[in-house]
Amino acid sequence: MSATGEVKRPVPPDIRARKGGTPLVVLTAYTTPVARLVDPHCDIVLVGDSLGMVIHGLPSTLGVTMEMMILHSQAVARGLSRAMMVVDMPFGSYEEGPEQAFRNAARLMVETGAAAVKLEGGEHMEATIAFLTARGIPVMAHIGLTPQAVNTLGGYRVQGRGEDATRIRRDAEAVTRAGAFSVVLEKVPDALAREITQAIDIPTIGIGASADCDGQVLVVDDMLGLFTAFRPKFVKRYAELGQEADRAIAAYAAEVRARTFPAPEHVFGEKAPGK
Repeated sequence: MSATGEVKRPVPPDIRARKGGTPLVVLTAYTTPVARLVDPHCDIVLVGDSLGMVIHGLPSTLGVTMEMMILHSQAVARGLSRAMMVVDMPFGSYEEGPEQAFRNAARLMVETGAAAVKLEGGEHMEATIAFLTARGIPVMAHIGLTPQAVNTLGGYRVQGRGEDATRIRRDAEAVTRAGAFSVVLEKVPDALAREITQAIDIPTIGIGASADCDGQVLVVDDMLGLFTAFRPKFVKRYAELGQEADRAIAAYAAEVRARTFPAPEHVFGEKAPGK
């Protein structure tokens, strides 16, 4: 801690150094109030492109734009003082090639203050990740189920079962070679996630993977019970805030219709003379 009492926020080398140590805690956030709630408890706060579905009601992450990611990341940044912020690169912003990826990643970091970007893909993204990291842009990789490729994967299916495990292993090795400081393993078998975690020298962050990963990430609206359109198997509900909100809103509506709200303590009278 500095002389001013300011907490030192982790940077990507700090996260990489946590390999094999105390598991990393990662949650998503998309707004300033939620960022303030998760900040004291998390090592990393991810502004995920899941905001397309969770906040904007889109059917997938494919409709998320750079402008949406920047707007939400700026809001999250205002609520963070301890955790490191990582921002997802949206679909279409990096797949064309390393130069396109650099331009958009640099824009995300400059306009939001993010410490790193996250992008999806393994072997086929190795050159892009290497290009970015060589130019000062830290990359969190993401392999296994990659939601931006949902149409080519045939849905939100478990990846890496049977012979397909070889592909996931190669992806993990490729992003490690390329210089990623960590890698998200999404929806892969427990044993494969454990094997990859032991085999590579960067932290693995699981989501529907294994408790033996070097960290875990969940969508905050999922674990709080706020997003209820569907519930993946890997989500544990730590609260049911959606149900609580429904009860509260119903109570408010009933009191308005019964004219019991606002009550006398919620309204203003005339100011007394001389006061």
